[in-house]
Amino acid sequence: MTSIMTNSAAIAALDTLRSINSGLNETQNRVSSGYRVETAADNAAYWSIATTMRSDNKALSAVEDALGLGAAKTDTAYTGMEAAIDVVTEIKAKLVAAREPGVDKEKINKELTELKSQLQSISESASFSGENWLYNESATPVGTKEMVGSFVRAADGTVSVELLSFDAATSVLIDTNTATRGLLTKDYTVAVDDGTATGTTATYFLIDAGGTGTSGTVVSLSSATTDDQVEGMISAVDAMLTDMTDAAATLGATNSRLEMQTDFVADLRDVIDTGVGRLVDADMNEESTRLKALQTQQQLGIQALSIANSNSENILSLFR
Repeated sequence: MTSIMTNSAAIAALDTLRSINSGLNETQNRVSSGYRVETAADNAAYWSIATTMRSDNKALSAVEDALGLGAAKTDTAYTGMEAAIDVVTEIKAKLVAAREPGVDKEKINKELTELKSQLQSISESASFSGENWLYNESATPVGTKEMVGSFVRAADGTVSVELLSFDAATSVLIDTNTATRGLLTKDYTVAVDDGTATGTTATYFLIDAGGTGTSGTVVSLSSATTDDQVEGMISAVDAMLTDMTDAAATLGATNSRLEMQTDFVADLRDVIDTGVGRLVDADMNEESTRLKALQTQQQLGIQALSIANSNSENILSLFR
């Protein structure tokens, strides 16, 4: 039946054209934005996951910055400790030289004084962002230092910040308040062979920084210093070197852990970006192909609608 009131063909063509235009608009939005899930209306589940993971990735970015700060602090402390070990090794060598008969101990002591000043300078200079793990002039101990290590989201959705810690009390070289807290200011009691069957002990410390708690004798030479005393000083300095080496090893291990964690966080951020992209990014090859097809369909739809509208005009010819 042909009707001038209801053009079924035009209605069908118009409905098809609306559908084509809707698909064309959607595809154009994907091409222009690069996302197939840009808003919650596109896919609520994927959009929610992507939004949460993007937020977590920003938190991981802050963690990466914090790890860099922590690594800088441990690097500074390790560099200072390594330099101090070299100086104490030199002091040990000078003391061994002082054991040689006929050596002028007064002149060697002048060298020791300069080396001690260098140790003081190294300890005070090993500071980063206001923190010094080798030098303490506060009444309170340096204590354990905590550094942000990771951002964790548990299976139940709760979040937490994981911390890396380092006991900086083990790395303090000089403590001007309580001498027993510094590796170079505290007492070292060593055995001394004085020629007797049982021997004896002596207590020495390397640097007198004015702190309290020491009862020994500062490592220092004079013309009256005996060979037994020199050997006791050598033993004490060697014990200091052992403790400093242990502290440097711990600093190095902590710094290595920070570097590994930094690499892991960087890789984790890349993986999260990739995962989010798989959920919400548009396949540009597919979308461009679909766009071309929809544009063609749109042109055909317009042509079909034009033909359907022209059918009503053909009825006029029946009345001529």
